[in-house]
Amino acid sequence: MDGRRTEALGRLGVTTVADLVRHYPFRYLDLATTSDLRSVPVGSDATVIGRVHEIKVKRPRPRLTITEVAIVDGTGALIGVWFNQPYIEQRFQVGERVAFAGTVTFDFGLKQMRNPFVEKLPEDERGPDIARIIPIHRATEGLSTNWIRRLVREALADAGDQPDPLPSEIRANRRLMPLGAALSAIHFPSSMAEADEARRRLAYEELLAIQLAMAARRYNATQVVPGFSHVTAGPHQAALGEALPFALTEGQNRAIAEILGDMASGRPMNRMLLGDVGTGKTAVAAHALAVCADSGTQAAMMAPTEVLANQYAHAVAPLLDASGVSWRLLTGSTKAAERKEILAGLSDGSVTVVFGTHALIQKSVTFSSLSLAIVDEQHRFGVAQRLALRDKGEGIDLLVMTATPIPRSLALTLYGDLETSYLRERPGGRGPGHVRTRVVPMGSRADAYAAVRAAVASGHQAYVVCALVEESDTTEAKAATAEARRLQRQVFADLKVGLLTGQMSSADKAAAMRAFRDGATDVLVATTVIEVGVDVPNATVMIVENAERFGLAQLHQLRGRVGRGEAPGEMLLFADPKTPDGKARMAAITSTDDGFELAEYDLRLRGEGEVLGDRQSGLPGLRLASLATDQELLEQSREDARRLIEEDPRLSRPEHRPLLEDVDRRIGAVWQWVSAG
Repeated sequence: MDGRRTEALGRLGVTTVADLVRHYPFRYLDLATTSDLRSVPVGSDATVIGRVHEIKVKRPRPRLTITEVAIVDGTGALIGVWFNQPYIEQRFQVGERVAFAGTVTFDFGLKQMRNPFVEKLPEDERGPDIARIIPIHRATEGLSTNWIRRLVREALADAGDQPDPLPSEIRANRRLMPLGAALSAIHFPSSMAEADEARRRLAYEELLAIQLAMAARRYNATQVVPGFSHVTAGPHQAALGEALPFALTEGQNRAIAEILGDMASGRPMNRMLLGDVGTGKTAVAAHALAVCADSGTQAAMMAPTEVLANQYAHAVAPLLDASGVSWRLLTGSTKAAERKEILAGLSDGSVTVVFGTHALIQKSVTFSSLSLAIVDEQHRFGVAQRLALRDKGEGIDLLVMTATPIPRSLALTLYGDLETSYLRERPGGRGPGHVRTRVVPMGSRADAYAAVRAAVASGHQAYVVCALVEESDTTEAKAATAEARRLQRQVFADLKVGLLTGQMSSADKAAAMRAFRDGATDVLVATTVIEVGVDVPNATVMIVENAERFGLAQLHQLRGRVGRGEAPGEMLLFADPKTPDGKARMAAITSTDDGFELAEYDLRLRGEGEVLGDRQSGLPGLRLASLATDQELLEQSREDARRLIEEDPRLSRPEHRPLLEDVDRRIGAVWQWVSAG
């Protein structure tokens, strides 16, 4: 192979024969299932066959060319359209037979396909090729789809005898094709049913690799080092339960039972608490903190921001005080004298619970007997930061929490090493519909401001959320600093308007939140620094500027800041979405306030690529498996992975060697990775 093709393959991430055989097709031209041009439905993904009737290159304006290739089949016509690709004209000749595959649209009175996939066909319409299924592989400049198809066929012949990593027992139980057959069928299937079976086998293999890594990490965290057997029915916890100002929901009681069961087991807890906004994670966590007091040990609760750490201390302190549990707050802005006092209390054991930020993981922080680490919004911390807190004790229990609802399939993939507890119901009668959400037309801004005035007149408060801190020359989005000035001068001159952004100093942020919490501020203009954890029950109205710029999860988190008391809340979205995706998000956020339902919708809308792409976990991307549609495969792979690791924790048995090598190839030095994670 010449250097140009080698370089082109490198751009596709293909450097070895193994890479090449796993450079899977992303779609197929199914020439056995085609539609005639008259009956092919508009809006469908279809494969059509016809003869090239006419080729045109149009130049309607400078720097724009439109290439149109018309095909006919005796029943009708269809136009293939390419933008700014004038070289496409050279690929076709009038009269030749071709297949187009793509989405059928209807423009200017004709059926069209934009940028269809093209395959030239032999002249004999009754020949065997008409029943073929042709794979379409991702190509690049200097390397066409046809060339890749040829290279893959040769690679399959060379790599056909590679060992199958899946144990025969798993293949039989899950009815999975052998590896060689699956690789051959995914590239060159005899039918679409065979292609589907091949995809299922190879997708399972991808998911199993991730689940094996997670199962090994879970084994290392919970089985290798002995844990602490906590007292889970002591007086401090009982007193805390009595001090709660509301009755716990069924979900909270279930989560508390699961967490306390782990803490009493004598093995280190490794659990994640997933709670929709407003479902009361704090009350659940408080019970775990009180258990440490009953057991004569200590607990640390780490939050990603000072605002959130202060919020937790403010919310949990009355419960701990009422139950006789000592506590302190340690952040980067804690004064030197107070910090010295806190460090001494942690070291001698006189402080039982400490709330804090990254300040908790500094080397100077030592504990007398730390037995529980709680990490809130843990996805905002790096792996090393989470481990640094857990390393402050020996075999300590770990509880990670998030108020970002995550679909079960995504949770099992990203956090498969953790047991999971879910909170869905909101306590205190704040059920579905407690917060109303609606999109406000740009011309109805005065009505939204009237809603803010009405809330303040009735003794409540409001947020105005902006996407940016300062104005920018490159965007029309409203900026918080300028908007706060404008609202104070022009709209709410008789009210007190405050400002809270992530760029403010810690002292200024704390002062802004304190003023709003105490009622000294009527309207708080903020960025997404308030997205998580901010709890001001008196706030009932939120305006979100440029709402189309926010993701669904972010909008749902912001919505959770209002209606946290008995009074209902209202979220008003100023939005002008231009794209189908933006319009779909606005429709979704106004149709339900169930965070887990929105999370599932978001996964279907965007796919897992965006979410998996920026994680710090080191997990590999998924080529074939889909977390949105392969739930059953994921559950099966998790079950099989846990059984394999329980039987053979290091996959050291000879029959598991190919499986270990496969996981290492996908994840890289898997056992070093899991022990570090």
